[in-house]
Parts: sequence; structure tokens; C-alpha cells
Amino acid sequence: MKSLVLANGRIVTPGGIVERGSVEVREGRIAAVAKSIAADRANGGFIDLGGDYLLPGFVDVQVNGGGGVLFNDDPSTATAARIAEAHRAFGTTSLLPTLISDDLGKVEQAIRAIDEAVASKTPGIAGLHLEGPFLNVEKRGIHDERKLRPLSDEALEMLTSARHAQVVVTLAPERARLDQIAHLAESGIKVCMGHTKAGYDHTRRALAAGVTGFTHLFNAMPAMQSRNPGVIAAALESNAWCGVIVDGKHVHPAMLRLALRAKADRRLMLVTDAMPSVGADIDHFHLNGQRINVADGVCLSDDGTLAGAALSMIDAVRNAAAMLDVGIEEASGMASLIPCSFLGIADRVGAIAPGQRADLLRVSPTLAIRQVWIGGIEQADCHQLPAA
Repeated sequence: MKSLVLANGRIVTPGGIVERGSVEVREGRIAAVAKSIAADRANGGFIDLGGDYLLPGFVDVQVNGGGGVLFNDDPSTATAARIAEAHRAFGTTSLLPTLISDDLGKVEQAIRAIDEAVASKTPGIAGLHLEGPFLNVEKRGIHDERKLRPLSDEALEMLTSARHAQVVVTLAPERARLDQIAHLAESGIKVCMGHTKAGYDHTRRALAAGVTGFTHLFNAMPAMQSRNPGVIAAALESNAWCGVIVDGKHVHPAMLRLALRAKADRRLMLVTDAMPSVGADIDHFHLNGQRINVADGVCLSDDGTLAGAALSMIDAVRNAAAMLDVGIEEASGMASLIPCSFLGIADRVGAIAPGQRADLLRVSPTLAIRQVWIGGIEQADCHQLPAA
């Protein structure tokens, strides 16, 4: 039986860091985690990690593009595969291609494409995120006002049509009925709130109906006020999962530190909201006919509206460790185990533990990626220069 032993590393597990530990991979899954594991050199491989960290692969639930392509431009299996390949170099071993608000025909095309990609086991594709078009026009951000609409029962049927892919839908509850939210949740859709002006009580009702997540918390939603706590306070009080963009641009780190302290269950997950510039040497791209400029780590339209992010997941993890006062165990967990728990796949991916799929990252003490494995297979060209 072919096996691989990764030895002499700092193994980041759900129970803490195993110093000078080893991991055995057999048939694409983690067979054992221990201080020392004997390697069968004749029937497997052996890698000395040299004291580097071994992390679970990152899982990103909000990825608009990468490698120079935007999912909206061509929501196909080929586009999804190219985006996944681009993000793999930054430690993301599973992701959800994300469709920014578009016509319902484009939404249906995206559902079919990602359903096919998951069914055919396209590497790195874990499902689909539909960010809109059922959003509040007053909190649309970069979303095209012409694409936005209330959720209809006809669209509801289409949203629940996937047979293989996990689908995440971001909506504003003021653009949907509570029974529609309940139907989505009962059909297996992960419903997130975002781009909304919902108040505190409305948010609580939406949570009771089936909302289990919040899309880029703080962004595209009203700020908390002393007598109007709104969606953010309801999110932090709830047991829902909250996506956060940790780039120092979208949200001030102090607000994120407060959110982490307020969220007793620590269900904050890192998302990149990445645009085509990640993994590509470009200074602009186009979204719905608008030129989006990329400079100083920010994507902005000509009128200064934030348009997604120029953020990779390894940078998000580095930023979380530096800005949020958390250790590498928690920072990496925010990019692996927590999003997997949100998606309902934590029983098989997202942690270094026996039985889990061997999606692994070898990173240096400065969090530069040295090697990436998906299902125990090393991915080519997935190394970076040392981090600053």
C-alpha cells in the first residue's frame, strides 16, 4: 500500500501544534498523526519538513476570480478550474467560485457548470456561491443595480436545482420572504445575509427561518448604533458563521478584533472575495462594463467603490495572525476548519486528523508556502518566496 510520511514538522491539528511531529498519508487520506511514524521507504515516500509548519489546506467560500479571469465573464467548468488553479499557489485547496449579481440565465448557467464540476471531481471546486442578485439596491456596493431583483418562487426552484454541488446564496432578507429562506435552507442551500439594510429584529427572524451565515461582515450593511444594533449585532450574537475580509482595507483591524471577542463560538471565517488580479500580473479588469483598477492591494472602480479584493488566502492568514492577535493555529483554522464547518464538510476535510482528506500545506516559519498537497498528491508550482 503506497503511503507518504511527512516528518519533523510543526503539525497544526485541532488539538494544538504537535512539535517535531509526523503525518502519514495513505490512499489520499490522513492515516495517522504522531510524534514519530516509521516510513516504509520501499512502499512510499518520506519528506523531512525541517521544522516547517504543516497546515490543513485553505477553504475559501467567496472567490470571484483569479489567474486573470472573472467567473461572471464565463461561468463554466473551465473558468472554475482556472480560478482554482490560480488560488492553489496561495494555499487554497478548495473554493466556491462566486457569481456576482447577474441575470437569472447566467445564474442558471453557473449552477449547471459547478454541479458538473463537482460531479466530475474537478480539483479544488467545493461548490458555488451566488452573491445576489437578491440584494438591497442601497447596499449594492459594486453590484450592478440593473441586475438586482426580489427573490421569486420561479428563481427559488432554479436555486435548488443542483444535485451535486453545495450552493451558498447571499441575499438581503428584505428582498425575500421568510418562507422562501426556509425553503432554501430545507433544500440544503446555505443561506447567508449580505448587501442588506435589515434591522436587528428582521435579522433575528431571518436567522430563525434558516440563515446560517453572513457575507463579508461589516461591509455592505449598516453600522451598529447604540439604539439601532442592526444586522451586525444580531450576527455576532447568533451561532451563524461570519465571513470577514482581513486585508486592512475593508474593515479596520480593531473592529475585527472586537468581533472575534464578541463571537463566543469564534465562528469567523476568512474569505478573500478575490478578483481576477490574484495570481495575475494585471492592473485592471472589467466588471459589468466598469473598469476596476488594482493598486496597493485594493480593487476600486473609477468612482472609488470597493470591488472585491486583491487578496490571497495565505495573505489573509498572515494578516489575521498579525492584526487579530491570534496564533497560527487559530488563523489557519479560520481558513480551513471553520469554513468547512459552515459548509458541513468538516467530517472529511479541513483539519489534520485521521480519516480526513490529505489536503495539506507546508509553510515556512514566516508563512511562505513551500508545498501543497490535494488528496495526498503534491501540486506543481505551489511555492512562494519567503514572506516579509
